[in-house]
Amino acid sequence: MINNIIKFSLSNKYLILVASLVLLIFGTRTASEMDVDVFPDLTAPTVVVMTDAHGMASEEVERLVTFPIEAAVNGATGVRRVRSVSSQGYSFVWVEFDWGTDVFKARQIVSEKLISISEQMPGGIAQPTLAPQSSVMGEIFFVGLQADTTDMMTLRTIAEWNLKPLILATGGVSQVTIIGGEYKQYQVLADPMKMRFYNVTIQELAKVCEGISQNSTGGVIREYGNEYVVRGIGRTSDLEELANTYVKSVNNKPIRIDDVAEVVIGGAVKMGYASENAKPAIIISISKQPNANTLEVTKNIEKNIATIKSTLPADVRVDTKIFRQADFIEISVNNVQDALIEGGIFVIIVLFLFLGSFRTTIISLLAIPLSLMGAILVLKVLDFNINTMSLGGMAIAIGSLVDDAIIDVENVYKRLKQNRLLPSDLQQSSFTVVFEASKEIRASILNATLIIIVAFLPLFFLSGMEGKMLKPLGISFVVSLGVSLIVAMTLTPLLAKMMLSDEKYLAKNEKESWLTRKLSAIYEKSLIWSIEHKKIILFPTVGLFVIAMIIFMTFGRSFLPEFNEGALTLSVVTKPGTSLEESNNLGNLVETEMLSIPEVTSTARRTGRGELDEHSQTVNSAEIDINFVIKDRSQEEFMEEVRKKLVAYKNSDQNSNLLIFHIYKYFFIYLIFNNITFKMYIQNYK
Repeated sequence: MINNIIKFSLSNKYLILVASLVLLIFGTRTASEMDVDVFPDLTAPTVVVMTDAHGMASEEVERLVTFPIEAAVNGATGVRRVRSVSSQGYSFVWVEFDWGTDVFKARQIVSEKLISISEQMPGGIAQPTLAPQSSVMGEIFFVGLQADTTDMMTLRTIAEWNLKPLILATGGVSQVTIIGGEYKQYQVLADPMKMRFYNVTIQELAKVCEGISQNSTGGVIREYGNEYVVRGIGRTSDLEELANTYVKSVNNKPIRIDDVAEVVIGGAVKMGYASENAKPAIIISISKQPNANTLEVTKNIEKNIATIKSTLPADVRVDTKIFRQADFIEISVNNVQDALIEGGIFVIIVLFLFLGSFRTTIISLLAIPLSLMGAILVLKVLDFNINTMSLGGMAIAIGSLVDDAIIDVENVYKRLKQNRLLPSDLQQSSFTVVFEASKEIRASILNATLIIIVAFLPLFFLSGMEGKMLKPLGISFVVSLGVSLIVAMTLTPLLAKMMLSDEKYLAKNEKESWLTRKLSAIYEKSLIWSIEHKKIILFPTVGLFVIAMIIFMTFGRSFLPEFNEGALTLSVVTKPGTSLEESNNLGNLVETEMLSIPEVTSTARRTGRGELDEHSQTVNSAEIDINFVIKDRSQEEFMEEVRKKLVAYKNSDQNSNLLIFHIYKYFFIYLIFNNITFKMYIQNYK
């Protein structure tokens, strides 16, 4: 079969050349259109159930809201784990499904389960809702709002009614969460003494407030061939008009709201604070939809924000550099692409030095782009994206991609030279020489390639997070290696016949290159010496192997190496029960300390949580995103100063565990290299 493939390729020149060109064109186009990310999406199919339970304590939320939801979804088809968080006024339940479950089917299953418990929810509690489809890895962008003279309530209103709808209208955005500032409310502040004097109960006042400031419909009037819509206009934002709303009549005299209460504009009960560079701010967190292109979504968001900036008050500043996942994606992918390019350059240099021929170098090198484009097309068909793992697989394979072609070209080149030296009556046609030379080494090439491919096959049997992480690497490596084998059986023999069989060219390159002759002579001497001194070779080799294994056993283990993207996240968690204001003060203090470090360029802090944000924290915790630029010292020295700044708070209490380590008596801190997909935790400072 393999011989027939080689013979077919040599006999159908134009078909093979056109097919190779099509592969290059379609592969390049597909690569330019594919989604780009740092890592594959490692989040199991998850549905988040959120319930607004304002006014309820954590214990009541857990018992009356969270537990019924957990009981309903537990045991549902495909559910492998259920997690929950119950806090004052909010309930979050994460329902994780088996890997490979269609997330929209999972949402349908959860929705059906929630219908059965709708009547079990306490009175006055909103019905459980499903969070927009996203994941922890879906947080792609933070936007900060600050102003010099505009008050925080107006700034929050701008974020809620100007920026949020615009961002949500951007394709690929699933969720926008706002934290910080004053959430504007029209508040009715009842006066108990006046209510008692006018004999107005709190229930009567609340009922009136529920229907306050509403329009009503009156049907239509048809007259003289015209139709008029009848409306009762009652909606208003004027405080005086709201205060004049009728409550009841006492002694035939109307009682209005302002007789028993005061109507004011005020801020809602705060559940979170935000700051930027230790100054109050509004932080907008943006999450993307699954399978959305992070780079494209980020670009569109920035474009939309730029269009609205001119309509904002002159003193309002919009900062889009707090956290931008696209930056790390671009840096990471560009680094791997640079490694691919550098590897290709080294391959070119080595090939040219050893083959000593420009034509043989070109024939061998063509296997690289064709193999990589083949891998790209297969990744697209399997619904993978371009990330550091898939590119890493290609980078690992780049040295092996030319192996098959080199062996084939070198053997064909040698046989063509030998055929030229034969008497004219014994010389064979170039077709026969190339075919026989390719057939001669085909079994060796096939066996060697299959052995390498088999070594990577265990990656395809990994499940869970490890499988999601490493399968793209294995697929890109195996597929590119497989395509290189096909290229070596089709295009390489054809090009060797077309470019190397010319009489003048063979005559000009009759001798081996100077470097090849020198190295061959050295190798011959070393080989003879090695055969004659077996013990001197074997014993040191075994000794080095044993030493290497001993050293290997002493190495530390880590799922991934640390990343340096010029940013870190500092999480400040106070003792449970600490007030939001105190947590805000402590977070602001830590933020100020971080800004005193020369390398730190900016900070952004979120204390507490935003409304119905499943990624937010409790009121006794804060997250500080720190951007830094290493200048006159190493990153290790910079991190050492960060630790010293934190240890400046005395009476540290260390109690290390998987995620955090305690440093302070009153609050504990963990440092995270913010690499988007994973958070690499540094060791305890001792």
